[in-house]
Parts: sequence; structure tokens; C-alpha cells
Amino acid sequence: MYGGVALQPVYAPDQFVSMVEHVERVGIADLWLTDSSLHSRYCYSYLTLAAVNSQRLRLGTAVTNPVTRHPALAAVGISTIDEISGGRAVYGIGAGDRPLDALGLKPAKLALLEDSIVAARRLWTGETVDMAARGFTLDDAHLRFPSRPDIPVYVSASGPKTLELAGRVADGVVLLAGLHPDGLTYALEHIDRGVDMAGRSSRPAITVFAYGAIDEDEDVALAAGRTIAAWFPMTAPVYCGLAGLSPELVEQVRAQYAGGEFQEAAKAAELLPDDFVRRMSLSGNRAATREHIRTLDKLGIDSMAVFPIGGDADSRLATITAFAECLREEGHIAA
Repeated sequence: MYGGVALQPVYAPDQFVSMVEHVERVGIADLWLTDSSLHSRYCYSYLTLAAVNSQRLRLGTAVTNPVTRHPALAAVGISTIDEISGGRAVYGIGAGDRPLDALGLKPAKLALLEDSIVAARRLWTGETVDMAARGFTLDDAHLRFPSRPDIPVYVSASGPKTLELAGRVADGVVLLAGLHPDGLTYALEHIDRGVDMAGRSSRPAITVFAYGAIDEDEDVALAAGRTIAAWFPMTAPVYCGLAGLSPELVEQVRAQYAGGEFQEAAKAAELLPDDFVRRMSLSGNRAATREHIRTLDKLGIDSMAVFPIGGDADSRLATITAFAECLREEGHIAA
């Protein structure tokens, strides 16, 4: 298993470049940047900064969507990042989330998501595409520059239908299912259903996102992980029951958190028991993190990507460093 880091482009450019250099220096393999409407800076500009200030990091969107990004223009965007980085780009795409509300938009239907992937792949091959897709149209559309035809496509997924779609068509999955074995097993089973539907010979690569902090002070770690734990009752409630949260408490959290960026869930998060927070987020010390890594190893997960939240930039860098050290201790980064 290898390691990744996911960041929001909320940092000043110079600070972000320093973070990119740090992520590469400690041995992390992947860097993912969110594409989240008005909540952060423009992700493709920051992916360009990452590309020219790193040598080996794979660089991905985590994730773009076909609602705010026309599928053809998103295909151009990630192909451009791929060219600048020398073939290190990953196209992470999903339906979109509640930050779309600020734009008066709703998440994409699965049909639009699937057709967007088909269109991108056809354009990357240099094909001239005429396509009456479910949600957009391409008319004599073709890239007027060369592109790598096999840029990996990762689908962000939590719900069963999106997981099955990812199993059918994706090269990889950005999996948002918490960190406990029951929830992860549920998600993998649905991905495998999609694999079987498509008659594929193997499962797509799986990257599990782990939101939170690694800190020897348990209270600090729990505070960082608590808000993302409150995201699950609103957005992916099936994992709450699997992690032992009662339906009544799920409804209480939903009543206080209408959706949006997970940082906006602080009040609702106060309702959640500590054990649930630990199951859904990265909210413990290094020993707990190593246990999460072992759990993912046993399930055949390909990558764990830490998404540091809470605290300031220095504390987030400390979480990244601690994560890399845990991977090294478990034999996933060379000493």
C-alpha cells in the first residue's frame, strides 16, 4: 500500500508550494487537490504549481465534477496538467457535493457522470467526437493538441450506485467510507458488483481518504476528526449504521447540519460519540494510525490518502509527516 495526501487549495501560493515540496520529501506518492466551487482557490492553477514544484508526485483532482466543469473542458484541464507534469496526472471526478448549492446547482446524475468519463477518454485518444450525451453534447469535438490517451480516471464514491459505476468503468476509486472494516467491506462489495457487471478481470485501484489529524493528544485528534464524522449522516448515512450509530442520532445530526463543507458541521459534530468519530476519521495517535494502515492492508486497499483538517498549516504538515512515518514503520515507504 502507498500513501497520498489530499489538500484544499486554501493556502497562499508560496505556502502551498512549500507544502508540496514537503509532501514529496517525506515520501508520499500522490497529491490530490479538491475542486470545490467557491470554497478554495482554483484547483487547476494549484495543480500547475504542484506540477512544476515536484518531480515524482502523482497529481489528481479530488474531485472535479461535470456540473461546474463541462466534461470536455475538464478533460482539457487534466490533460494540460498531465503534459506539464510529464505524465503524472490523475483525473478524479465525482457527482459533486453540497458546495454546488452556492451556485444554484445540484450534483450530477450518474448518467451524466458516466458519459463524462466516456467523453474524456474518447477526446484523449485524439478521436473526433459527436456525442448526444446525457446532459451535454459534443459536435465535431476534438483536441487540437496531443494528449496521453490513458490518463487514469478515479471516481469518487460512497453510495452503492456510484460504487458500482466505479467498479464498471473506473481505473480507480476515491473511496469515502470511513476507516472501519465493516464500512470498507460494504463499499468494496459494491465496487466488486460493478466489476462483475462489466466482466472486468480485476477491481480498480482503491484509494481510501482519511480525514482528520494524527496527534498524541487524543483530544486534539478527536476534535479534528469530529466534523468529517458529521458529514456521513448527511451524505452517506449507510456507513453510520455499519459503524454503530443509532438511527435516532443520525437524524439529530442531520437536523443540525444541512450540508456544505465539512468544516460547517462543528455544532452537529458535538452530538457524536468518540467511538464513532474514531471509526470514521483519522482521529488518534500514531499507534491508531498504524492500526488503520493494517486494516486497509488486510482488505487489499491500494492506497490511503490523509486529508489533514483542523489546526493551522503547521499542524496539518505535522499530520502529513506523522502519516509518512507510520507508512515507513509499516514497510510502505523505504527507510
